[in-house]
Amino acid sequence: MGEHLMRLKKLAALALSVALLGLAGAGTAAAFPDKPVTLVVPWPAGGGSDTLMRMIAEGATSSLGQPVVVVNKPGAGGSLGLREVAESPPDGYTMSMVATGFIAEQYGNPNSPTLDQYKVVAFIGVDPAIIAAGRDTGIKTLEQLVAEGKAEPGKLRNANDQPGGTAFVAASLMEIALGIDLTLVPYQGSAPVVQAILSGETQTATPSVTDLIAQHKAGEVTILAVAGAERHFMAPDIPTFTEAGFPLVTGTVRAIVVPAQTPDDVVAKLEAAIMTALSDEDFKKRATAAGFSIAPLGSADATAFLKKMDEDMYPVLLEAGLVKVRQK
Repeated sequence: MGEHLMRLKKLAALALSVALLGLAGAGTAAAFPDKPVTLVVPWPAGGGSDTLMRMIAEGATSSLGQPVVVVNKPGAGGSLGLREVAESPPDGYTMSMVATGFIAEQYGNPNSPTLDQYKVVAFIGVDPAIIAAGRDTGIKTLEQLVAEGKAEPGKLRNANDQPGGTAFVAASLMEIALGIDLTLVPYQGSAPVVQAILSGETQTATPSVTDLIAQHKAGEVTILAVAGAERHFMAPDIPTFTEAGFPLVTGTVRAIVVPAQTPDDVVAKLEAAIMTALSDEDFKKRATAAGFSIAPLGSADATAFLKKMDEDMYPVLLEAGLVKVRQK
């Protein structure tokens, strides 16, 4: 009888221990976050993405009740910081921003992590690419560009960034959407791209709206179309590709991610904080003044968006010879 009673006591103690462990785990999840959260920007401080992430971090700090600290981790085309985040503990305390170039990096850079190593917390928006024609070309509409491009394939030289970059990918997607062939001329960054079209070295260019809007308004170039979901607030007179009959959305895409094994309830808390920050009226005014396009999507829609973008970009990267280390 005594042995039976002792066995029952041990079982009861074990059950109580399991229950207490469960409560402790639940308490930990419920308490998230109980320390600062790091938001990695895999590029140097001072750039557009860095500026935007710091603005978002301010708002997310208020919602989470813990500081969201921006840390710059540049190197290897952004892969250094992104890999560090992918390999960090999946507890929600380390996030990263990803942009368009990451999609290309995962196929061409052996050090780059891949999209499936993350959960997408939120989508911030797209700073849409444009296609502009130089003043001396006489091209004033997208229809004229298509006609000339089809009449003499390859004659039009386009200024863009390096293979795999945002403007290069934009130009490649535009070629597909418009059914034309451009000669893609790579430059190091947006400033040389702008100079190339202004000098007549190239006939077209595919940077962002903010890179050429002043020159468009001055009559030095003509922005023919914007590759956004809607007309850009800085260029309301310029139609989208979709309006012109060529469905296309591309440009500098920005989203926030965490390691793939991060618990869903933690992702949900981060998502809510970031979406709150993105919907704040003061934030939207500041972002608009800085030229950023904000079009937030929650985790599920953001995940679907990036997966589709990955599918759309892959054949472009394959044709450009940029698929070197991984294949679908």
